[in-house]
Amino acid sequence: MQKVNSTTSVPAISVTAARLSIVTATTALILLLALHFLSPEFDPLWRMVSEYALGDYRWVLSLMFLAWAASYATLYFAIRSQVRSLGGKIGLVFLLTAALGESMGAFFDFTHNLHGLAFLIGIPSIPISAMLVSISLGRNPAWAKSRRLLLWLANLTWLSLALMVALMFIGLSQTGGNFGPGVWIGWPNRLVVAASVGWVMVTAQKAIQLDSQ
Repeated sequence: MQKVNSTTSVPAISVTAARLSIVTATTALILLLALHFLSPEFDPLWRMVSEYALGDYRWVLSLMFLAWAASYATLYFAIRSQVRSLGGKIGLVFLLTAALGESMGAFFDFTHNLHGLAFLIGIPSIPISAMLVSISLGRNPAWAKSRRLLLWLANLTWLSLALMVALMFIGLSQTGGNFGPGVWIGWPNRLVVAASVGWVMVTAQKAIQLDSQ
């Protein structure tokens, strides 16, 4: 349902898009969890999510990336009317950029030369979008009650990415620049996915709740 609530100035929240965002985000998380059981040979301590493409369930990984991308795209349509500041609108652009990057990850997997480009487009866009959009929504009076939670989750997206990068540099410095069991970036990499999916799900759920008021 789409409506305008005159008391809280909430124009045209797309509940359908918000629900799809939750469904696709949940699907991405379930598929990632499934890969841990389907391909236990990839140690999550140091193997990145993208490396599941080297196993027998590449198609599951591709579906995960597509679901992840869809969660961003549908969230964009769910909340774009709620984001009013310039910074927030820039954040919405990065939300679509993240969707593009994750979509590329589905088609250009770990074995493809363009996978690195997909990573550079998609992953950094996540915390940028989450922070800018959350700050903008927090300044919208209708979203005031959700401001603290959204900002907390948005901060988790860049903190998880910073942790992954820090552990990567520490590990590489100890292994002579070689990726392997000594570079513990696996779990932080998964935390990046979980944090971004969590932010998407909560933001979409808050939009649904706001529409029902």
